[in-house]
Amino acid sequence: MSANMNRMKELIEILNQAGKAYYQESLEIMSNLEYDKLYDELLELEKEMGITLANSPTIHVGYDILSALPKEMHDNPMLSLDKTKEVDRLAVFLDNQKGVLSWKLDGLTVVLTYDEGILVKAVTRGNGEIGEVITNNAKTFKNLPFNISYKGRLVLRGEAIIKYSDFEKINDCIEEVEGKYKNPRNLCSGSVRQLNNEITAGRNVNFYAFALITADGIEFSNSIAKQLDWLGQIGFDVVEHIIVDNETVSDSVSYFADKITHYDLPSDGLVLLYDDIKYGVSLGSTSKFPRNGIAFKWADEIADTTLTEVEWSPSRTGLINPVAIFEPVELEGTTVSRASLHNISIMEELELGIGDSIKVYKANMIIPQVAENITRSGVKDIPKTCPACGETTEIKQDNGTKTLCCVNPDCSVKSIKLFSHFVGRNAFNIDGLSEESLKKFASHGFIKELADIFKLSRYEDKIVEMEGFGRKSFDNLMVSLDKAKRVTLPKLIFSLGISNIGLSNAKMICKQLGNDIEQVRNATKEELVLIDGVGDVIADAFVDYFANERNNEILDHLLQIVEIEIENVSEVAQILVGKVFVITGSVTHFSNRNEVKALIEKLGGKVTGSVTGNTDYLINNDSMSNSSKNKKAKQLGVPIITEEEFLNLVEK
Repeated sequence: MSANMNRMKELIEILNQAGKAYYQESLEIMSNLEYDKLYDELLELEKEMGITLANSPTIHVGYDILSALPKEMHDNPMLSLDKTKEVDRLAVFLDNQKGVLSWKLDGLTVVLTYDEGILVKAVTRGNGEIGEVITNNAKTFKNLPFNISYKGRLVLRGEAIIKYSDFEKINDCIEEVEGKYKNPRNLCSGSVRQLNNEITAGRNVNFYAFALITADGIEFSNSIAKQLDWLGQIGFDVVEHIIVDNETVSDSVSYFADKITHYDLPSDGLVLLYDDIKYGVSLGSTSKFPRNGIAFKWADEIADTTLTEVEWSPSRTGLINPVAIFEPVELEGTTVSRASLHNISIMEELELGIGDSIKVYKANMIIPQVAENITRSGVKDIPKTCPACGETTEIKQDNGTKTLCCVNPDCSVKSIKLFSHFVGRNAFNIDGLSEESLKKFASHGFIKELADIFKLSRYEDKIVEMEGFGRKSFDNLMVSLDKAKRVTLPKLIFSLGISNIGLSNAKMICKQLGNDIEQVRNATKEELVLIDGVGDVIADAFVDYFANERNNEILDHLLQIVEIEIENVSEVAQILVGKVFVITGSVTHFSNRNEVKALIEKLGGKVTGSVTGNTDYLINNDSMSNSSKNKKAKQLGVPIITEEEFLNLVEK
């Protein structure tokens, strides 16, 4: 891919992030001047290359809702390839010919048509003869060229896919396990065939070209590889491919096999085509398969082992998922000792019991699965209590599937978001505790409430043996926990996760109540609403939280461990009392805008997110910017000051 194309994609990513921050989150992550400069650079590149990608901010594809997807017959029927799992057969297939070996991506095949350099039609493979027209949806594919430099009629085929990384992000947003998507292919198929293309746009569908059908007037020297290279030159992402012969094909298969274990694009094998186009066409086809190519499917490497344990892993939704733990075996180059069993119904189908002899494999060479149970001793010892909270479990049956559930609304695993908030930067700022680590600790029963986070040393032996941890990680975590025990009162209050209480509100409340924890926890609504920035909603949430006996117990347990640091506030530090600031644009004298905000609040001032009639100063190093905040400030007569002017103000 050319340097210009890479730069174009980089610019689109940067500008789209800035646009999303500005329009959806009311944040300015770059000045208008900087945005316009990058935007103009993108326009010039698009003009120079004659290519405009579908997700470029220089074009805006409208969202449409259709009543149904129209059907259309393909000009050239799309036949499936013959398949093999034997590498030696690929060499026999090639004989003395050169071939093009590429990924067989696992998504939805789409045929695209361009006229006069514009995408005019996109049709799914369907049954090979008739597909569904998805043109509006294709225009939202993340990496698809909307305009190209070639002005003749172009027809090509490719695979619409959703990357594993995007698939996981989408599934992470779905609380109910039953609602999660099974695999990227199913999600992609459903996304591409939506009647509302706004839904497609949100799924990060990508397109990878794998075959050129028509491109009049272009000379390809009778080579499929040169066709693919040309598609890459005019703006398409092309499936990765290698030129092979009967002596090199085996090594090339090994290259792909090594790569698939960490490849982000879903693939279920490889495709081998004769590079010589005329030779391939001359062979014709059988009633089922064209003779110019063959598909290679990964042969599943299966290993025999013994089931030693079924680990029951609670989730935030209440489901307790069974995981098979077995004697470690080597599969596809890595050591494997565990595989998800998904639910009780699957365990019952396998008649799975501790000590059984089982066969395991990696689906698509990636995901460990139990393939077969030889001894089939039967399912026993389904836990009657939740491993995390100790409360009673329940077996539920939905649509014929049995699942184990924890029905305790206060189960610690359901509190993962609170735990994650508690260890975050603006709260206790504990390094080494990701949400994933917190999930593991909670599911093993190590963390049942907030104070337990500081007691993880009790489980040293188990933690150092956990996947993703080790001695060094554990020691670093202990250092972080010890350091985090000293905290200011506002951060402690913020860390509790009280509804509607941000760090700024917590600072205001604590300051007005003398930074006294007992005054804070016993504050009345009448006292709170007198504090600047605290209204009825915030006051009610605050009072309701501390009216709960269990919440006070949680705080008491924390106070037995942590030390509250008193911030020394001098008279001179209060020079900004009553002043309201808004900060926008980039900063140079501070690491980030949060540092500016912290200084203002330390000096008694207040920082808000939008310019209003109550704003005293807008801090913006680019006073000539046409940003919405600058325009609003000028309209209301709010002074716009630079960092230097702000520093002069506070240093007087």
